[in-house]
Amino acid sequence: MRLSVGDKWLFAAGISLTAGAAVTHFVPCGSVAPFVVSGLALAALAALVGRAVDGLGDRLGSGATGVVHAALGNIPELFFGIFALRQGLVTVVQAALVGSILANVLLVLGLAITAGGLKHGTQRFAAEGPRLVVLFLFLAVAVLIIPTITARLHLPAAHHEQALSYVAAIVLLTIFVLSVPASLRRAQHAEATPFDEARVWPLPIALGLLTVAAVGAAFVSDWFVAALDPALTTLHISQTFAGLVIVAIAGNAVENVVGVQLALRNRMDYALSVTLQSPVQIALAVTPALVLLSGVLGGAHLTLVLPSLLVIALAMAAVTAVIVVFDGESTWLEGTCLIGLYVVIATAVWWG
Repeated sequence: MRLSVGDKWLFAAGISLTAGAAVTHFVPCGSVAPFVVSGLALAALAALVGRAVDGLGDRLGSGATGVVHAALGNIPELFFGIFALRQGLVTVVQAALVGSILANVLLVLGLAITAGGLKHGTQRFAAEGPRLVVLFLFLAVAVLIIPTITARLHLPAAHHEQALSYVAAIVLLTIFVLSVPASLRRAQHAEATPFDEARVWPLPIALGLLTVAAVGAAFVSDWFVAALDPALTTLHISQTFAGLVIVAIAGNAVENVVGVQLALRNRMDYALSVTLQSPVQIALAVTPALVLLSGVLGGAHLTLVLPSLLVIALAMAAVTAVIVVFDGESTWLEGTCLIGLYVVIATAVWWG
């Protein structure tokens, strides 16, 4: 099988940027260059992980591929969270997790809807699948914000924020595990995914690339975290903005591009699926996993008591996603509204 030109460019970018991240980490290059290069490398490796998982599609079937993507597609975010918590960067991790949800639900979905609407006019889609996804997202966000509410209202549970966070994490992971069989059943009756149109990768290549990209993401995440604090000090960027915008967008490089491409091809069903599955996985799997892992891996403990602005932004994003999806159609103006809301939220955290 011959690899596509896009695959070759992606491989070249991943290898070059990872090598560059290694050089800037081990060779003194100032405080900004290691941060920029390792951030770009992390984005490239996130794209490679997503491409490798997609390459498994015809080998495992669409349903199993969805499960694999849920388990492995957010490896870069997971590694970044682990290394950042070991450095005590709790604020950055919390902002990055919330930012991953906001970036997909508001920015990426907004770009996809706007691009598709400008090209095709009002776009219609089968709303049943997306409705279930956004309901999962709404439920997950509701669970995530309860520890913050108890803390802000000074309820008795506020004195047990770590225990409450553990309970919430276990509940979210349980819901995630219980949702897997239903996802498999839905996929068995769904039509072929648009990725089937691409060349099918041989299983050894897909698995080998997935392994290499995951290992590379682990190293690059460590280098990125090491470069984070000096770069933010030099650039006068707050930790909250770095996590909410820079880290979140870098870790979701695949959805940033694919969702817009599918909307331009008038495949809004698939655009919604690709764009909304990632924030659901972040909320139901990655965030609770980091909460539980932080208690055993050393470093700072991650709780679900979040800054008030992030909690309000999460709630607004979840409600907005439900409103956009439930009527089964979208227009470019709806997409513009989503983008505008994201820009205002990002601006609000620029100063910390």
